[in-house]
Amino acid sequence: MTGILSRRMFLGAGLAALAAPVPVRAEAPARSLRPMARPARGAVAGPPGPQALIAGARLSGRVGYAVVDPATGRLLEAHDGDAAMPPASIAKALTALYALDALGEGHRFETRLIATGPVENGILKGDLVLAGGGDPTLDTNALAGMAAALKAGGLREVRGRFRVWGGAVPYRRAIVEDQPEHAGYNPALSGLNLNFNRVHFEWKRQGDSYAIRMDARSDRYRPDVGVARMRVAERAAPVYVHADGGARDEWSVARAALGNGGARWLPVRKPELYAGEVLATFARAQGIVLGTPEMMSQAPSGSVLVSHRSEALAPILRDMLRHSTNLTAEMVGMTASARRQGASVTWAQTAAMMNGWAAARLGMGAAALRDHSGLSDRSRLTASDMARGLAGAPRAALLRPLLRDFALRDARGNVARDHPVKVRAKTGTLYFVSTLAGYVTTASGRDLAFAILTASDSLRARIDPKTDDSPPGARDWNRRARRLQQALIERWSTVHG
Repeated sequence: MTGILSRRMFLGAGLAALAAPVPVRAEAPARSLRPMARPARGAVAGPPGPQALIAGARLSGRVGYAVVDPATGRLLEAHDGDAAMPPASIAKALTALYALDALGEGHRFETRLIATGPVENGILKGDLVLAGGGDPTLDTNALAGMAAALKAGGLREVRGRFRVWGGAVPYRRAIVEDQPEHAGYNPALSGLNLNFNRVHFEWKRQGDSYAIRMDARSDRYRPDVGVARMRVAERAAPVYVHADGGARDEWSVARAALGNGGARWLPVRKPELYAGEVLATFARAQGIVLGTPEMMSQAPSGSVLVSHRSEALAPILRDMLRHSTNLTAEMVGMTASARRQGASVTWAQTAAMMNGWAAARLGMGAAALRDHSGLSDRSRLTASDMARGLAGAPRAALLRPLLRDFALRDARGNVARDHPVKVRAKTGTLYFVSTLAGYVTTASGRDLAFAILTASDSLRARIDPKTDDSPPGARDWNRRARRLQQALIERWSTVHG
């Protein structure tokens, strides 16, 4: 009897926010706002139906969901499951399956330092090339280690040029263009990336002016960079303005927005030059003077002096799914497509290839993704496709432990750590888009695969994603969508558990 009461208690708490009308910005009530009729003696009160839950959420848009039994592949329940909507970041779960299938969980990315000529008595009589291999996790610490390895290998001097190559993945100025220019989650893409292609901007008031620093910091180092420059402008808005300075990113920031001090990460649009400058800084610290990094378009040939290998793919995907890192999704997706093609592919080709793979391998015939991260709001998935794909994916056993625990909450909004329903899932959020997809273990121990997609095209049509950092009503809309997600999950646990 205890287990039954516990499940009912949590179900009632999770549905309370959707069972009675509340002000738009109010939190979920801790208890019912009116007396509830008791069921007839011996009867068991069932959970609210899906239509009541959806109506109670008051979302001015579409709600599509689907629940599938992974053991049989049977669709247990769906509402508007064939409606194509923006998936947002749940697309990353599909990208993870795609990469695992093509590359394997043990795949490692490699970044190399290549000598184009002989090394004699510690002197390189040729060029030194920093060549990227599409590693999405290359960081400042790794470049410091590569510079130290050059010195340990006996290199003292480079007579030729210092060059950088990122052609293993075609350059792309931003993942999507319809985002604020200063959004750190929307950087440039290349085969040579550093610190997720973000530069750290820090400012501090000094009298009537500001001390400004642009660096490639890590937990161990803070090398200054010149490939991204910042100036303070006498304006109130916009806060940030970016200009292409040829060999550098030229930024300006509105003085009125700075206050006394602060810091933030800004996107890098010159990723190869950024990585090259940081490596040169560490090489100088080792006594090896490198020239200003120069771009090269052709793949380098020569002897490899130093190689840095990333972690295995599985932990990279785990971090991507848990932190929703867009650059990582694009890099692993592009690398998977290149492996399948046997040659480099374009950005248009890679999304189409993953869609074709999803249709052939997972039965997701309606998949129409434009990227691997879900950042593009022109991408489309259906809840039925996504739930079936997660249920029947050949690599589902590898994906599931990489997903994050999705915390269910009580009626006060606090995390219910002893909640009998367990969820591992990927969330997705754009303005007036909220999605969730993954796996549920019900209170009785049954496994379910599911997808929930909610989106309001009418509300999205009112905003300009390039300029609107926080459209009015977006936060509250997404909060109500998340409450609906939990209410649906608790319903499924009771009805299908």
